[in-house]
Amino acid sequence: MLITHLKPNEEIMSLAEGKIFIISCIGCREVHFPETEAAEALEQLSVNRTVLGFISTDYVCNPENLDIQLKKHIDKANAADTLLVFSCGVGVQTVAVRFADKKVFAACDTCPLPGWQGLTPLEYDCDQCGECYLSSTGGICPITACAKSLVNGQCGGSMNSMCEVDKDMECGWERIYKRLGQLGLQSAMLSSVKIRDFRGDIV
Repeated sequence: MLITHLKPNEEIMSLAEGKIFIISCIGCREVHFPETEAAEALEQLSVNRTVLGFISTDYVCNPENLDIQLKKHIDKANAADTLLVFSCGVGVQTVAVRFADKKVFAACDTCPLPGWQGLTPLEYDCDQCGECYLSSTGGICPITACAKSLVNGQCGGSMNSMCEVDKDMECGWERIYKRLGQLGLQSAMLSSVKIRDFRGDIV
C-alpha cells in the first residue's frame, strides 16, 4: 500500500489535453488517498475541460479488475485523447499498458511510507520517490525500469536495447523512447529534467 497526494492544480490542468477520460483509484485509501482534493480537482476538470467519462474504483493496479470496471465505459475511454489517472505509480503504469496508444498522465505523486506494505504481484513497481515522472516518460517508470534508476536518459552501457547490469532486462530508457515515439512525444525528452521533489510531507 502506498501514500499519494495530488500534483499541483496547474500541473493537472496542463496535463488534461483534448478529450479526456479520468480513472480514479480508491484502493489504498485506508492508508492515504486525497479523496476530497481529488473530488475538487475532478469537479474543476469537468467545468474547464472536455471530460468524456470517469470511473472511480479500487485497485486500478489489478488489470483484470480494471477491465471489469471499464466495460461500461470502454467506448468513452477509447475515444479519449488523454487518460488522466488519480492513483499511485503502479496504477498509472497498469493503465499505460492497457491503453498503449493513448497519452496516460499521472495526477498524483507517490510518497515514501515507512514499514512493511505487502507485495504487488505485478511486474510494475513504484519506488515512492515523491514527484512522479510517469507523465513525461510515457507511463514507464525510469526509476524502476532502469537498473541504475536514471532520470535523465539512457546510460552508455546498454547494448542492442538490453541493460548492461541485467542482460535479461530491456533498457528502461529504450522502452521509454519507443513509447514516446508511438505517441509522438519524443520531443519532450529534449526538455531539461527538473529537480525532483522528494519531500512527500503530506501527513
